Amino acid sequence: QVRMVESGGGSVQAGASLRLSCLASRGTFSSDAMAWFRQAPGKEREWIAAISYSGGHTFYSDSVKGRFTISRDNAKKAVYLQMDSLKPEDTAVYYCTAESHEAKVVVPDTPWFFDDSWGQGTQVTVSS
Repeated sequence: QVRMVESGGGSVQAGASLRLSCLASRGTFSSDAMAWFRQAPGKEREWIAAISYSGGHTFYSDSVKGRFTISRDNAKKAVYLQMDSLKPEDTAVYYCTAESHEAKVVVPDTPWFFDDSWGQGTQVTVSS
């Protein structure tokens, strides 16, 4: 079973940067696409970024495009989210997940399905 451990969140002021990390315990990590999602209070979980297994292809939601950068290190089984120019509306719990070969979580903006097994996430709070 896939287990994700997210870290790197915190409380910052608008305009600051944070780098989130996600460590995955999965033998097929290097062959799976990975994605970051977030869930703000009172809202549904939303997809924000995805990266191919090689790291050569990345996709972003309009809400974070140009400000966030997803990357990965397959040797460490890690995926990262560099978040710059943070805004109060970025306040949420951030989660990572792996590609799924079943249509569990469908993200139309990417060529992949994603798993719906979520870790505890990491809290990001941005104040104005």
